[in-house]
Amino acid sequence: MDADTHAPELVLVVEDEAHIAELIRMYLVREGFAVEVRADGPAGLAAARALTPVAVILDVRLPGLDGRELLRALRADGDWVPVLLVTARDDEVDRVVGLELGADDYVTKPFSPRELVARLRAVLRRTSGPAALARSTDVAGAPAGPGAGAGPDANAGGPVLRAGVVVLDVGRRRVLAGDREVTLTTTEFDLLAALLRRPGLVHTRDRLLADVWGYQASAGTRTVDVHVAQVRAKLGPASPIRTVRGVGYTADA
Repeated sequence: MDADTHAPELVLVVEDEAHIAELIRMYLVREGFAVEVRADGPAGLAAARALTPVAVILDVRLPGLDGRELLRALRADGDWVPVLLVTARDDEVDRVVGLELGADDYVTKPFSPRELVARLRAVLRRTSGPAALARSTDVAGAPAGPGAGAGPDANAGGPVLRAGVVVLDVGRRRVLAGDREVTLTTTEFDLLAALLRRPGLVHTRDRLLADVWGYQASAGTRTVDVHVAQVRAKLGPASPIRTVRGVGYTADA
């Protein structure tokens, strides 16, 4: 292979409806990705562990092992590969539970393949650079979590943001709450960073969707609320995030 030729990035699609899996595969290949497809939960989990894809497109309702349990198993392994859930249009419970388990985003059936690809690219943009390095370190057996790395004051190309006892090292993708290290998903980390970069400023949910997720409010703002709740729960009493009723969220300095 030519030294300047790069292998395409591999996306794992776990979907039991063959026509949907083929449609996704076709669009991803057209966009330059390599694609592996698995039709049930156990096969999908095995492939995610063996192939180290750059992202997983994961149907929630799968035979053998449903998507939520597959996602739970990956996160329990310390594998923070970006996950895009595919859910039924009317199943908010699946979407919320999936986000709480550490999914990065979701699309609902029936969906536009172009929208799915756009969301996948938005997730991959958020997980490039230090986050991708962190994941490759995790797989090798170093400290787990998407923010693994050296101490937060050892700057690795990004600012160190502070709010009370919360310290967020952008370059090393690490978060501390006092002397406790906090493991956040990529999306949770980027959401907290967006708020801490402009402390005191009130961010609408629409603005956060555009800044963190990379798409507009037509996608729905419930995902913002779920991720904020997850960040607050992980930070505990140290959380600087405050709700501005009827508007959005802000971070206290």
